Amino acid sequence: MKQIFLIIILFFNIHLLEAQKRIELNTALMNSTFKIKGLNGSYGTAFILEKPVNSETKKKQFVLITADHVLREMKGDSAILFLRWKINNTEYKKLNYKIKIRDNGEQSWVNHDSADVAALYVTLPKNIHFKFLNIGMIGTDKLYEKINIHPGDQFLCLGFPLGQESNKYGFPIVRRGILSSYPITPGKQVGNYLLDIKIFKGNSGGPVYFVQSGRTYRGEMHIETTQFIAGLISKERVKITQIKSAYKTSVEAQQLDLAEVVPGVFIIETIAKLQ
Repeated sequence: MKQIFLIIILFFNIHLLEAQKRIELNTALMNSTFKIKGLNGSYGTAFILEKPVNSETKKKQFVLITADHVLREMKGDSAILFLRWKINNTEYKKLNYKIKIRDNGEQSWVNHDSADVAALYVTLPKNIHFKFLNIGMIGTDKLYEKINIHPGDQFLCLGFPLGQESNKYGFPIVRRGILSSYPITPGKQVGNYLLDIKIFKGNSGGPVYFVQSGRTYRGEMHIETTQFIAGLISKERVKITQIKSAYKTSVEAQQLDLAEVVPGVFIIETIAKLQ
């Protein structure tokens, strides 16, 4: 199992170096991120990546990634994925697309054993022509160490805070915040990162990513653009305070404007569990 995981990590590192030369990650992820809503009204954010079927064919499978708790809070066997398809160069049309998240009550997704991540194969309608990013765009510990990711670095995230969309076409809202915790690696040992960013219900499951040109590391300036998917939004960090009086006890959650981010290594391991 360890050998298989090392091969997967090698694939991610090789593909990431190639993909960074060809894409503009902000727009690509904007096109790949969608609102997802359960039949009971529960909602969150999901993003879709491509996964090769195997090394011998060009055929791809679509993997939907979100926070595990987003799918668990949805009741029933189906959920609605709010897709978009392009009409022309300037207009899009919304498409409310039903996907199966359970089969007779049994979950259809795989989840990580210790992190808030879920992955699910989905079949998309033919009129969705956008080319999705490859799973190799997910950053690893090796990359973080190479480019010296550190507290104070700026990250971006996409999502639908309180279900809000950025426009009538249903695109997500992008926000930015600085990395507010340390250490950064190893991701599995750290467990999660903190971002100094205000999020709301509905942001859960959204991708967190990094884009920077002209970064200095290892004593040199590198003019190329460094970009990768760093993880996903799990939840808002709050301080719980118990307030007691003579007649009642209440609990108050104080917002800290901090988001807990699941590192990319957990997403990689979750995708590896897909049959």
